[in-house]
Amino acid sequence: MENRYKTPQKKRKWLLYGLLILVVIQIIMAMYYDQEPEFFDIKTNAEVRAGMHQHEMVTGFVTGATFMEVTDVLLNKPGGYMSNDVMPPFVLMDNMPNWEYGVLVQVRDFARVMRNDISRSQSQSEEDVDLAAADPKFHNDNDKWIWPRTEGRYREGQAFFHNYLTRLADSSDPEAQFFARTDNLVVWLNLVEKRLGSLSQKLSASVGQDRVNTDTGGDEVATTSTYKPSELRVQTPWLQIDDNFYEARGATWALIHFMKAVEVDFKQVLEKKNALVSLRQIVRELEAAQDTIWTPVVLNGSGFGFFANHSLVMASYISRANAGVIDLRQLLEDG
Repeated sequence: MENRYKTPQKKRKWLLYGLLILVVIQIIMAMYYDQEPEFFDIKTNAEVRAGMHQHEMVTGFVTGATFMEVTDVLLNKPGGYMSNDVMPPFVLMDNMPNWEYGVLVQVRDFARVMRNDISRSQSQSEEDVDLAAADPKFHNDNDKWIWPRTEGRYREGQAFFHNYLTRLADSSDPEAQFFARTDNLVVWLNLVEKRLGSLSQKLSASVGQDRVNTDTGGDEVATTSTYKPSELRVQTPWLQIDDNFYEARGATWALIHFMKAVEVDFKQVLEKKNALVSLRQIVRELEAAQDTIWTPVVLNGSGFGFFANHSLVMASYISRANAGVIDLRQLLEDG
């Protein structure tokens, strides 16, 4: 009788051990896959890609190669693309999916500017066929796991962009172009300015803010579709604080690489406007937003409280970078 009762107890004990081991493995995997990717050298990346496919380092190649590498990291980092995963431990992770979304927004913006502006000589010119095909692929839902899967759409966009880059480096194909002009750079900076401003506002709301409604400021006859009070109370829900933080980390990571690539391909434009130092200072501010986080969680202390507020620190760096982008854009337009 005694042995008969011991057997189910042993089974339950081993089942408990098995579940415990499984949980530990899932935690270790989550910690490993939750690490943010390192920076890559944009010039080395461009040289490697040029050597692999025997491409010429023409104007725009560094920027195109940087775009390809950013999307490669997005899709092929350890753990792959996680935003649409439905199995543990990925379904329980939210930091990396929000990081991915921050990168993805910058990829979408840059792909659209490449399609509509940088690859075209003027507004009446035809758009590049490969960029026109690539752009909508990156606008597939970022968390879609059923067919067509998100990764598949993004890889299709990569393939079309690679075709464009191959044609760009081919001197016998005059249809593929990269126009490193001031107006094209200004179009992209306008988008960057809006994205950074939005991120800064979301991060600053981590402690709650009373904001004056400035939606129609500067225009005495401006109207809105619905009424909004003159003063607003804005506060990020507690569960979204780390989401906004890691989205900003992803966005700034991607922007650093795009800014460095732009410095290479738009160098003559920037030098003529004496704007290289302005661009480099923007990169410095964005790099500061990538400093190591020394706590296991994103802290959300009050503005001048005892504990740190990581969101406010990030907002400070992004606001300074945004101010630099505004100054750079104005310098390019007026300088």
